[in-house]
Amino acid sequence: MPIYEYNCRQCDHEFETLIMRQGEKIECPECGSAKVKRLMSGFAHKSDGKMVSEHSGCTSCSAGSCASCH
Repeated sequence: MPIYEYNCRQCDHEFETLIMRQGEKIECPECGSAKVKRLMSGFAHKSDGKMVSEHSGCTSCSAGSCASCH
């Protein structure tokens, strides 16, 4: 069961969601719109017990994903 990142085309909210089955309807948790676009997710792995993300573009916070702080 993968977690995907999405962007709502109606309200521009970015969010993550767990996909339970293929073909599942995805809606924005902010506005309820089904007009969402799946985003490219960064790769992460464990190193010495800490999560390390391949994505290094977000330096303004310590979040593991820009979707969690924007």
